[in-house]
Amino acid sequence: MPEGPELHLASLYVNKMCDGVVFSGPVIKSEVSKNPEVAFTCDSFRITATSRGKEVKLTLTPMKSDDDGKRRSKGGQADQHMDIVFRFGMSGYFRFTSEDEVPKHAHLRFYTKEKPRRVLSFVDTRRFGSWQPNGTWQPDRGPCIMFEYKSFRENVLSHLSDRAFDRPICEVLLNQKYFNGIGNYLRAEILYRLNIPPFVCARDALEGLELEDEFEDGKPKGMKREAGDVLRLCHTVPLEVVSLGGKGYDPEKMDYSAFEAWLRCYYVDGMKSVRDHNGRTMWFKGDPGPMAPKGWSKRKLPKKKNPHIQKKSFQREEKLKRPRKKHRRVKPSQVHVKRKIAASKLLQVNTWDYVTFKNALFFL
Repeated sequence: MPEGPELHLASLYVNKMCDGVVFSGPVIKSEVSKNPEVAFTCDSFRITATSRGKEVKLTLTPMKSDDDGKRRSKGGQADQHMDIVFRFGMSGYFRFTSEDEVPKHAHLRFYTKEKPRRVLSFVDTRRFGSWQPNGTWQPDRGPCIMFEYKSFRENVLSHLSDRAFDRPICEVLLNQKYFNGIGNYLRAEILYRLNIPPFVCARDALEGLELEDEFEDGKPKGMKREAGDVLRLCHTVPLEVVSLGGKGYDPEKMDYSAFEAWLRCYYVDGMKSVRDHNGRTMWFKGDPGPMAPKGWSKRKLPKKKNPHIQKKSFQREEKLKRPRKKHRRVKPSQVHVKRKIAASKLLQVNTWDYVTFKNALFFL
């Protein structure tokens, strides 16, 4: 699932590919998508993008006319800008291609004015993504972990008394009301670096952190602060991912070996994994903590079986593998004919009793 760094890289990709490009016409939605239509039609407009946590906003801006500097306002033409807020779901991303190379799962398309036309597409294979025309940032999402660090830190530390922080730290890190942009691989990497068990109470892990963090441009000012500052790593670790190019986002980049080498915990050999109380897989090392789901320790590799039992099992398998005798299958019609012949022979015998006579008549 795309997380905060991937959505920020998506906005950078759109701004790079659409820089100086003029788009035209209506915005086309695929027939299979259940998302709303985008009622925006303009002869000439530009597209820019911004990101905030796990959301990306595209802004469609009508261009001014060359002669009088006024906005074009022809019949049915948009004369005001429109914001479309995207949430990527499990597999969403943007792609800028020629008209002939539009991806199969492109569910929203913006066409350029040039010829041959090019297309900016929102591609979503699994169709969990969504968009909202004339949308705004979701109000129930907190400040962005990457670009609103001060507000993000204040929002978390001023709400530690909320019931949400009664839960394990690994589950609270996915709560977008406080950690807007953190996802599954980021939470694993953050807690691993701090050597914090994933299933300890979130309040216990966050209490003691100061509201002000002397941190700027990736380096702490003056003396080193506490090593266990979860909120600081929620800010710095995603920025590291941005510098690497993200977790498999860039549609023009096929080599993600740098990102895979960067991972220390998530899907790394030797690490443990367990499903949290919400069903999400948590990767960690060492003890999971006192709030781990019941029965997690039972998920071990199966023990070696008794050799005697293995031998019996092997003998049984060998016996089952032996070829069975093939029996000739007789058709029902052939059985009926044979019975009629046998009955006819019985009637020809002079010494027969009543029962034999009755059976013979039944087969005829």
